[in-house]
Amino acid sequence: MTRNIRYACAPIAWTNDDMPELGHENSFEQCISEMALAGYEGTEIGNKYPRDPAILKDYLEPRGLSVASAWLSLYLTSAPYEETKKAFIEHRDFLYELGAKVIVVSEQGNSIQGKLDKALFKDKPIFTEEEWACLTDGLEKLGTLAHEKDMEIVYHHHMGTGVQTTEEIDELMNRTSKANVSLLFDTGHLIVSGEDPIAIFNKYEDRIKHIHFKDVRQEVKEVIDKERQCFLEGVRKGMFTVPGDGIIDFEPILDMIFRSNYSGWIVVEAEQDPSIANPFIYAKKAKEYMCNISENVVT
Repeated sequence: MTRNIRYACAPIAWTNDDMPELGHENSFEQCISEMALAGYEGTEIGNKYPRDPAILKDYLEPRGLSVASAWLSLYLTSAPYEETKKAFIEHRDFLYELGAKVIVVSEQGNSIQGKLDKALFKDKPIFTEEEWACLTDGLEKLGTLAHEKDMEIVYHHHMGTGVQTTEEIDELMNRTSKANVSLLFDTGHLIVSGEDPIAIFNKYEDRIKHIHFKDVRQEVKEVIDKERQCFLEGVRKGMFTVPGDGIIDFEPILDMIFRSNYSGWIVVEAEQDPSIANPFIYAKKAKEYMCNISENVVT
């Protein structure tokens, strides 16, 4: 069993990247201070974080925080590769200066995750053969660019996109090489999509290089589905929450991860309205929950 696992927290609980009005009142300094106070060692990057690596380090290091990674939207299926390449290199170099080892990427060409008029469970895109070819060819090239800095890309399967279901994750993995394309394992997106997280982890254990832990409120998911509402409405209404506050039993998942060869970050991430779900309280609750269940799993 590997012991090289560290816990980070995503800033999206304090200020939402897709809906900046959620948490607009919460400062960057409050966010990282409360992460540290809740017991986390790392953070991902939010929209209020300084973009100068030296300045950001000056804020993070006194709080004992490291950078785990940061999201980059790709448009390999809807725009020329060179546009994505330019944005990727800039993002890669920023993360490299901060000591991150993985780069979170997700294809947003034709994604509905930010569209208010698209029903989450009815209107997700289905990639054509041409789009699959553009995506996988582009990912191979980005993986090679990541290797120039001794980094890896980790693909984030995501609700409302062309890589969401088990079949689509399988397609992505089958069409790309283990050498260049790794996978991000996200419990919340798998459960909301109706997938089996344990089966996905076991199948792709050797390609999973980054992990997001979030829980799901089943009753909210059912409303979003029944009323044909969008992804962002699901976020606003609290479809996602932190581990220990929803329907997912994380104990067997954590046990599986501990028994595997996984080495890297587990990032607590729960997009919800901070005026309803106090980010610090929920982050602390999640950390305490994970510490408690860790006592029951293999050591």
